Amino acid sequence: MICPVCKRDMIDVEYSQIELDYCTKCQGVWFDAEELDLLFDTMGLENHGLPLADLLHSAEAKTSEQGRKCPICNQRMKKTIIGEQPEILIDVCRQGDGLWFDGGEVGQLIKQLVKKPSDKADSQQRVINFLGEVFQARD
Repeated sequence: MICPVCKRDMIDVEYSQIELDYCTKCQGVWFDAEELDLLFDTMGLENHGLPLADLLHSAEAKTSEQGRKCPICNQRMKKTIIGEQPEILIDVCRQGDGLWFDGGEVGQLIKQLVKKPSDKADSQQRVINFLGEVFQARD
């Protein structure tokens, strides 16, 4: 898969049943729609997740950040804001193919999600540790 920012090949990073596409140059991450659901299920965050359907219907964020094309369908993606303090600006495929996180944004989201209660603390912590190492989530 080609990075929508750098236009270079991305590498596959796999954990359990989750296979993400990662750009080693800009450190951006592509989540196919199903991969995001798998991540939240593994973390026990079913009720705290970001349903792609909701993001597809959310308002487009006003930003000066350059638009990006979906690496799957090659259509212009929508910018939308997720998270809380700080808000995270991500790109969402309008066709529902997935989500693009710029470098560091996955780490920001993980930090926010870890503060929310979960019934699966052990599996959640394993995924957070893995993603934190891979995507350089730092305190």
